[in-house]
Amino acid sequence: MVSKKKLAKLTASVGAIVFGVVATQAVVNADTVYTVKSGDTLSSISYKFNKNNSLVNEIAQKNSIKDINKIYVGQRLIIKSDGEIQPASSQTTTQNSNNTNDSQQVSTSTVSGSEAAAKAWIANRESGGNYGATNGQYIGKYQLSASYLNGDYSAANQERVADQYVASRYGSWTAAQQHWMANGWY
Repeated sequence: MVSKKKLAKLTASVGAIVFGVVATQAVVNADTVYTVKSGDTLSSISYKFNKNNSLVNEIAQKNSIKDINKIYVGQRLIIKSDGEIQPASSQTTTQNSNNTNDSQQVSTSTVSGSEAAAKAWIANRESGGNYGATNGQYIGKYQLSASYLNGDYSAANQERVADQYVASRYGSWTAAQQHWMANGWY
Protein backbone atom coordinates (compact mmCIF):
# COMPACT_ATOMS: atom_id res chain seq x y z
CA MET A 1 0.00 0.00 0.00
CA VAL A 2 1.36 3.44 -0.94
CA SER A 3 1.16 6.11 1.75
CA LYS A 4 -0.42 9.48 1.01
CA LYS A 5 2.97 11.15 1.47
CA LYS A 6 4.68 8.88 -1.08
CA LEU A 7 1.74 9.28 -3.44
CA ALA A 8 2.01 13.08 -3.21
CA LYS A 9 5.76 12.88 -3.99
CA LEU A 10 5.13 10.57 -6.92
CA THR A 11 2.31 12.79 -8.24
CA ALA A 12 4.51 15.90 -7.98
CA SER A 13 7.35 14.16 -9.81
CA VAL A 14 5.14 12.78 -12.58
CA GLY A 15 3.36 16.12 -12.98
CA ALA A 16 6.69 17.89 -13.29
CA ILE A 17 7.89 15.44 -15.93
CA VAL A 18 4.64 15.68 -17.92
CA PHE A 19 4.81 19.49 -18.00
CA GLY A 20 8.56 19.54 -18.66
CA VAL A 21 9.38 21.18 -15.36
CA VAL A 22 12.37 20.16 -13.30
CA ALA A 23 11.12 18.96 -9.94
CA THR A 24 13.21 20.35 -7.13
CA GLN A 25 13.63 18.72 -3.76
CA ALA A 26 11.53 21.48 -2.15
CA VAL A 27 8.58 20.70 -4.43
CA VAL A 28 8.91 16.95 -4.08
CA ASN A 29 9.14 17.12 -0.30
CA ALA A 30 6.33 19.72 -0.11
CA ASP A 31 8.36 22.04 2.13
CA THR A 32 6.55 24.96 3.69
CA VAL A 33 8.07 28.38 4.26
CA TYR A 34 6.39 29.90 7.28
CA THR A 35 6.69 33.62 7.97
CA VAL A 36 6.04 34.64 11.57
CA LYS A 37 2.99 36.88 11.87
CA SER A 38 1.91 39.25 14.61
CA GLY A 39 0.54 37.22 17.52
CA ASP A 40 2.42 34.01 16.63
CA THR A 41 4.28 32.05 19.26
CA LEU A 42 6.48 29.00 18.86
CA SER A 43 3.68 26.99 20.47
CA SER A 44 1.08 28.20 17.98
CA ILE A 45 3.43 27.53 15.05
CA SER A 46 4.12 24.03 16.37
CA TYR A 47 0.39 23.44 16.71
CA LYS A 48 -0.27 24.60 13.14
CA PHE A 49 2.10 21.98 11.76
CA ASN A 50 1.98 19.17 14.29
CA LYS A 51 -1.31 19.67 16.17
CA ASN A 52 0.64 19.80 19.45
CA ASN A 53 3.53 21.70 21.06
CA SER A 54 6.16 19.02 20.49
CA LEU A 55 8.09 21.06 17.89
CA VAL A 56 8.71 24.15 20.07
CA ASN A 57 12.19 23.16 21.26
CA GLU A 58 13.20 21.82 17.85
CA ILE A 59 12.10 25.05 16.13
CA ALA A 60 14.06 27.08 18.68
CA GLN A 61 17.17 24.91 18.42
CA LYS A 62 17.27 24.72 14.61
CA ASN A 63 16.81 28.49 14.29
CA SER A 64 19.17 29.56 17.09
CA ILE A 65 16.31 31.09 19.08
CA LYS A 66 17.70 31.62 22.58
CA ASP A 67 14.46 32.70 24.26
CA ILE A 68 11.44 30.66 23.15
CA ASN A 69 9.22 33.55 24.19
CA LYS A 70 10.80 35.95 21.67
CA ILE A 71 10.21 35.57 17.97
CA TYR A 72 9.82 38.40 15.51
CA VAL A 73 7.32 39.27 12.82
CA GLY A 74 8.84 38.51 9.45
CA GLN A 75 11.14 35.76 10.74
CA ARG A 76 11.00 32.83 8.27
CA LEU A 77 11.18 29.11 8.93
CA ILE A 78 11.17 26.21 6.51
CA ILE A 79 9.13 23.35 7.84
CA LYS A 80 9.62 20.14 5.91
CA SER A 81 6.77 17.75 5.35
CA ASP A 82 8.62 15.13 7.40
CA GLY A 83 8.58 17.51 10.39
CA GLU A 84 12.20 18.63 10.06
CA ILE A 85 12.63 22.34 10.62
CA GLN A 86 15.38 24.49 9.12
CA PRO A 87 16.00 28.22 8.95
CA ALA A 88 14.82 29.73 5.68
CA SER A 89 17.54 30.93 3.36
CA SER A 90 17.81 34.65 2.80
CA GLN A 91 16.85 34.02 -0.82
CA THR A 92 13.42 32.66 0.13
CA THR A 93 10.46 35.02 -0.02
CA THR A 94 6.83 34.32 0.63
CA GLN A 95 4.58 36.70 -1.21
CA ASN A 96 1.15 35.82 -2.47
CA SER A 97 1.00 37.24 -5.98
CA ASN A 98 -2.78 37.61 -5.73
CA ASN A 99 -2.57 39.77 -2.60
CA THR A 100 -2.09 43.45 -3.30
CA ASN A 101 -3.05 44.72 0.15
CA ASP A 102 -0.44 47.22 1.36
CA SER A 103 -0.31 45.56 4.77
CA GLN A 104 0.96 42.36 3.14
CA GLN A 105 3.65 43.82 0.88
CA VAL A 106 7.07 42.25 1.05
CA SER A 107 10.22 44.25 0.65
CA THR A 108 13.85 43.45 1.17
CA SER A 109 16.18 45.23 3.54
CA THR A 110 19.85 45.99 3.23
CA VAL A 111 20.63 45.15 6.87
CA SER A 112 21.56 41.72 8.20
CA GLY A 113 22.49 39.89 11.37
CA SER A 114 21.89 41.72 14.65
CA GLU A 115 20.91 44.85 12.71
CA ALA A 116 18.12 42.93 10.95
CA ALA A 117 16.98 41.45 14.26
CA ALA A 118 16.85 44.92 15.85
CA LYS A 119 14.98 46.29 12.83
CA ALA A 120 12.43 43.45 12.99
CA TRP A 121 12.06 43.97 16.74
CA ILE A 122 11.25 47.67 16.25
CA ALA A 123 8.83 46.95 13.39
CA ASN A 124 7.04 44.39 15.54
CA ARG A 125 6.68 46.86 18.41
CA GLU A 126 5.66 49.77 16.18
CA SER A 127 3.11 48.10 13.89
CA GLY A 128 3.24 44.34 14.20
CA GLY A 129 5.20 44.42 10.93
CA ASN A 130 2.26 45.89 9.00
CA TYR A 131 3.11 48.25 6.12
CA GLY A 132 -0.47 49.55 6.15
CA ALA A 133 -0.62 50.48 9.86
CA THR A 134 -1.52 54.07 10.70
CA ASN A 135 -1.55 56.02 13.95
CA GLY A 136 -2.43 59.64 13.36
CA GLN A 137 0.42 61.18 11.39
CA TYR A 138 2.54 58.02 11.70
CA ILE A 139 2.39 55.55 8.82
CA GLY A 140 3.51 52.03 8.04
CA LYS A 141 5.68 49.29 9.39
CA TYR A 142 8.10 51.65 11.19
CA GLN A 143 5.48 54.28 12.11
CA LEU A 144 7.33 57.05 10.31
CA SER A 145 5.94 60.57 10.07
CA ALA A 146 3.97 60.99 6.85
CA SER A 147 6.23 63.94 6.01
CA TYR A 148 9.26 61.61 5.86
CA LEU A 149 7.53 59.35 3.32
CA ASN A 150 6.55 62.21 0.98
CA GLY A 151 3.30 60.53 -0.06
CA ASP A 152 5.00 57.28 -1.17
CA TYR A 153 3.77 54.64 1.28
CA SER A 154 5.14 51.66 -0.67
CA ALA A 155 6.99 48.94 1.23
CA ALA A 156 10.23 49.71 -0.61
CA ASN A 157 10.05 53.41 0.28
CA GLN A 158 9.21 52.63 3.92
CA GLU A 159 12.26 50.36 4.15
CA ARG A 160 14.55 52.92 2.49
CA VAL A 161 13.32 55.88 4.57
CA ALA A 162 13.45 53.88 7.82
CA ASP A 163 17.06 52.87 7.11
CA GLN A 164 17.97 56.51 6.35
CA TYR A 165 16.17 57.82 9.45
CA VAL A 166 17.83 55.33 11.79
CA ALA A 167 21.28 55.85 10.25
CA SER A 168 21.05 59.63 10.63
CA ARG A 169 19.51 59.67 14.10
CA TYR A 170 21.02 56.63 15.87
CA GLY A 171 23.76 55.31 13.61
CA SER A 172 22.44 51.73 13.72
CA TRP A 173 19.30 49.70 14.26
CA THR A 174 20.74 48.18 17.43
CA ALA A 175 21.25 51.68 18.88
CA ALA A 176 17.68 52.57 17.85
CA GLN A 177 16.43 49.41 19.59
CA GLN A 178 18.30 50.34 22.78
CA HIS A 179 16.73 53.80 22.65
CA TRP A 180 13.29 52.25 22.12
CA MET A 181 13.74 49.91 25.10
CA ALA A 182 14.79 52.83 27.33
CA ASN A 183 12.13 55.29 26.16
CA GLY A 184 9.30 53.35 24.49
CA TRP A 185 9.91 55.03 21.11
CA TYR A 186 12.68 55.56 18.59
